Amino acid sequence: MAGVFPMADPDEDNQIFWYAPDPRAIIPLERFTISRSLRARLRQKKYRVTIDTVFSDVIRNCANRSETWISEEIIQAYEAVFRMGYAHSVESWLDNRLVGGLYGVSIGGAFFGESMFSIEVDASKVALVHLVETMRAGGFVLLDIQFITDHMSSFGAVEISRDKYEEFLEQALRINTTWNQ
Repeated sequence: MAGVFPMADPDEDNQIFWYAPDPRAIIPLERFTISRSLRARLRQKKYRVTIDTVFSDVIRNCANRSETWISEEIIQAYEAVFRMGYAHSVESWLDNRLVGGLYGVSIGGAFFGESMFSIEVDASKVALVHLVETMRAGGFVLLDIQFITDHMSSFGAVEISRDKYEEFLEQALRINTTWNQ
């Protein structure tokens, strides 16, 4: 089955299960929306953004919450995928301090967003904007965010059926892309 992703269940002693939600949430790159307040934040250039500089710090910050699906086993697996060149992180910095970011996996023309965190206002949102710009520049066509949230809906996220998702995924996996930094 294509399009499955792992999550550890803290209620099940962090046992890892595989998920393929139906419906599936994506952000169509052509419909990506930035609010006025976020546009103003971007113009301020408050945050410096980097890619793939502190992947382990990003995933550990994403896991740093009272209840998380990101177990130590998941962290180690994604760190291995990062070393293979498929997992990536986008980091937001304020005064040389990591204050937000996100990570995910890229295969073909698809990026599978896994998680994000923010310590300062809009820091993860700035990272998301940079991710979308990187995807567009590299020829990506699918931004998979797994589950819909109000937060992601504000960026244009939509839910699609499993069948439609598999069609999009099949097309995206055939595309050669570049992960620009």
